[in-house]
Amino acid sequence: MEELDSIPKTLMENLLGLLRVRVKRGINLAVRDVRSSDPYVVIKMFNQKLKTRVIKKDVNPEWNEDLTLSIIDPNHQVKLTVYDHDTFSKDDRMGDAEFDIFPFIEALKSNLSGIPNGTVIKRIQPSRENFLADESCITYANGKFVQDMILRLQNVECGEVEIQLQWIDLPGAKGIAKGT
Repeated sequence: MEELDSIPKTLMENLLGLLRVRVKRGINLAVRDVRSSDPYVVIKMFNQKLKTRVIKKDVNPEWNEDLTLSIIDPNHQVKLTVYDHDTFSKDDRMGDAEFDIFPFIEALKSNLSGIPNGTVIKRIQPSRENFLADESCITYANGKFVQDMILRLQNVECGEVEIQLQWIDLPGAKGIAKGT
């Protein structure tokens, strides 16, 4: 854990933990090249920006890639944007979505010792206030909390992105239970 030693102590004291965002796949993404697109995903939260690899010529790409955000304030929205990679011009936007991690953080705070594997802790319904294409469930599985989401992309004619959230506790970090 050498990389943790390089994090300033003040940051560690304010850090709640890490949020692993597994970018699973794109569904029916928009065509931005002649017959297809070369999509990749950018995830932004506050001053952090992470991106997946480019998948060539595929409007239903399978990334199955983990991007990890440091969480200091669970009230910040996470913005997901899909781009089409272009070699000789600016990459084209293929839609975006935002998601709220607060319900996930709240579920982590609940003391649920002894619950069976696969228990659904919370269900979040699609609404005008969120970008969900389908019900999102926060589930307790294999000793961890996970939240599966299918996000409907905005500012584009079609497309969805499937992601999964998972929490990572860090030794020396403020943590969830200690006051968010």
